[in-house]
Amino acid sequence: MIEAEQRLDGLLISELTTPIDHRLHVLVAKIIEGGKPLAVLFYGSGLRQFDPEGLFDFYIVLDTLSDWRGPALLRLGNRLLPPNVYYVEEEVEGQTLRAKIAVLTLAQFRAAASPRSNDTTLWARFCQPVRLVWVRDPGAADSCLEVIRRCVVTAAGWAARLENGAHTPDEWWQALFRRTYRAELRVERSGRGSVIMQGQEARYAALTADAWLSAGLVFTETEGLLAPRLSERQRSRAQKRWDRMARQGRWRNIARLIKASFTFRDGARYLAWKIERHSGFSLHLSAFEARHPLICLPVLLWRARVIFLRGMRR
Repeated sequence: MIEAEQRLDGLLISELTTPIDHRLHVLVAKIIEGGKPLAVLFYGSGLRQFDPEGLFDFYIVLDTLSDWRGPALLRLGNRLLPPNVYYVEEEVEGQTLRAKIAVLTLAQFRAAASPRSNDTTLWARFCQPVRLVWVRDPGAADSCLEVIRRCVVTAAGWAARLENGAHTPDEWWQALFRRTYRAELRVERSGRGSVIMQGQEARYAALTADAWLSAGLVFTETEGLLAPRLSERQRSRAQKRWDRMARQGRWRNIARLIKASFTFRDGARYLAWKIERHSGFSLHLSAFEARHPLICLPVLLWRARVIFLRGMRR
């Protein structure tokens, strides 16, 4: 088990330290100004394919919630239902870069990565490739590595328990991602798991066996097909627990969406950008609308509807 964890750490360290576009380092430096984070992690579609016109996803990991700027009410929301999510726009080298940032503590991150967690949100994301964009010190880097390894082991363990038979690593992970998307009530195109894994097949093949060993799972490998040795009772218990988690997860993410309406800073600008990116039409915002998106939401939605109807008539 120790050797398996060491091999996993080697793979993950290589990923975490892979260079990224220098503009993202500038963006992150602007984002964390005034805060005291432990680390900033970069993941998602912007990592898979750099697009300066797209949206970049970052997780900001803190020691305590008071290390991040904002009123006490927002910290309370983050304590009860982490993470808090914000939208940020910053000018970098003459171009506007956009980011969605999530903020939580290391303790919250660690708990959500555990196989005992009833929330799939964190481990389903951080079993995927991640970059460590900014870190306070070597101790914080080691802590992030440990949590990300736990995310991989937790995800792989669920993959093994929820499916039966012998499959390639690709098939195990694609089946897992299909389940996590449904559990999180996320609307995605069919085959989203294949998109996530595209170009990363060797990576998932390399980590699957070591993740299972680290989880204490026994399995066989024959001609590239992996088959965990689990009893029907073990699988049945896992499926029942997953069903409960999925039901809770749907309500949890509805609650997160409601909370985000109060914590998602610059939400009006985010709405305007999304409309322009997908339709080509600009939703011009007044200064008041940009500052008070909740108050102006009915008006903004009506204007967005008019814009889309115009686009359909063209």
